[in-house]
Amino acid sequence: MPYLLATLSAVFYGAADFTGGMVTRRVAAIPVVLISQASGLVLVALILPVLPAAAPRAADLWWGAAAGLAGGVGVALLYHALAIGTMSVVAPTTAVAAVAIPVITSIALGERPGWLAVVGILLGIASIALVSRQTQMPADPARSSCLRPALASGVAIGLFLFALAQTRPASGLWPLLLARLTSVILFAVVATVGRRSLRMPMRLGSLAVLCGAIDMLANTLYLLAAQVGPLSPVVTLSSLYPASTVLLARLILGERLNAWQTAGVASALVAVVLIVRGAS
Repeated sequence: MPYLLATLSAVFYGAADFTGGMVTRRVAAIPVVLISQASGLVLVALILPVLPAAAPRAADLWWGAAAGLAGGVGVALLYHALAIGTMSVVAPTTAVAAVAIPVITSIALGERPGWLAVVGILLGIASIALVSRQTQMPADPARSSCLRPALASGVAIGLFLFALAQTRPASGLWPLLLARLTSVILFAVVATVGRRSLRMPMRLGSLAVLCGAIDMLANTLYLLAAQVGPLSPVVTLSSLYPASTVLLARLILGERLNAWQTAGVASALVAVVLIVRGAS
């Protein structure tokens, strides 16, 4: 079950990144992040009362707040990179950095996945790199400037994934509520100090709200998976979201997949099978 949840979270993470990237190409990143994070906060606040009672400890809430701080920064950097760069390059670059931190940390702390799972994890990381391969380099030099914020975003998102995985199953969605509350407060302060206007066309505002709802759904699936499953395979499966982003770009924007990207998507599917088989 945790591997199914993690795989589904990758699908929704990719959809959220695609939606957020589309909006931030038309308006500034900070208002988009604030609106999307606020919509996610509202969603988790509405869901929480209808779920079974949870008993979070102080440590769970602190980990949630830390995740919110790291995740908020990571999402802001990601949307900025998506706005100035190529979507099929930014998302995989971020994912490679995001998956490395939790996997390396979990193994250093003593987690020992089976050999099939290890092969699946390595293949998953390779598939992320393959999805980012372009047949031609971007003609605009400004596009290459997206790599630094993309890498920084990946580090922050990796810390988010690791922090959220430290919470106990008994804490329910409370850590996620604290995480989103922290990020909303952070970007409300940033927007206020920077005097950023939140005005945007209704259509783009609606997409920002949808982005936040999809992202919260992905976070919820990841949290449930990470609380009951081994961290390194779960993080790897959740970090296969670039395949979802690239496929959406193909279906909705008509972007063609080159041979490298097609191989990357196929490798991601094989990686999922290996990780699941390695855990069975």
